Amino acid sequence: MATCASGHAFDLAKQGYLNLLPSTSTGIDGDTADMVAARTAFLGEGHYRPIRDALAGLVSPAVAGVVVEVGAGTAYYLAGVVGAAPARTGIALDVSRYAARRAAKAHERIGAVVADAWRELPLLDDSAQILLNVFAPRNAAEMARVLTADGTLLVVTPNAAHLAELVDVLGLVKVDESKDARLMSSLGGHFTRADDVQVEQVMKLDHTSIRNLVAMGPSAFHTEADSLTERLATLPDPADVTLSVTISTWHPTSGGGTDQPTG
Repeated sequence: MATCASGHAFDLAKQGYLNLLPSTSTGIDGDTADMVAARTAFLGEGHYRPIRDALAGLVSPAVAGVVVEVGAGTAYYLAGVVGAAPARTGIALDVSRYAARRAAKAHERIGAVVADAWRELPLLDDSAQILLNVFAPRNAAEMARVLTADGTLLVVTPNAAHLAELVDVLGLVKVDESKDARLMSSLGGHFTRADDVQVEQVMKLDHTSIRNLVAMGPSAFHTEADSLTERLATLPDPADVTLSVTISTWHPTSGGGTDQPTG
């Protein structure tokens, strides 16, 4: 158990993460242990390394300070950005305690916190120099509050071609055709879009990797194991699968507010 200067106690788990999830959270459970295990296995094979490298490359080596990833999962992307410069530290925020366990070990300069992205983020105003949001929920008002006035938000969203070879065959969740409009709608009132970078290449995925890919994302909630096995059998092994995402760069339209204690 950890205690802040105001005397409030927080749950510091033996696995190294801090649990700041309020009892009145939105009730979102986040990724299960199986989903996190699948994500760890898939990302560990380097299939999404181009996304991580692109994120790190968009931040100048001279930029120091705190890097926060909202909806960080296992902190795979956060570790890449933090590790690219010695003067950076990272905070991984995720609603799943299973993800936080992994994130706490992703890098020696990363701390992991269980928190609800749709509630007030457990961070001071103007405390983050860089914010990462990779396939994750976007609470624009809170992200704008914690980001410094000269800070940068990097958002990763899938393009229509992303995993296109698998979507129909395996019955995966399709990319929303209006996703860019929704992105602008959700962030436009607090951030200004500065630039877009496309990351696209063909991955060679064997059936085990594809199974982990399905199991680590939202499709895991509505894909039955037997059905997945039958559908996988119709694909070549390995199969060519397209990785296609957009990384958009955003800057706050105004500075944050007055620092507020989170303890």
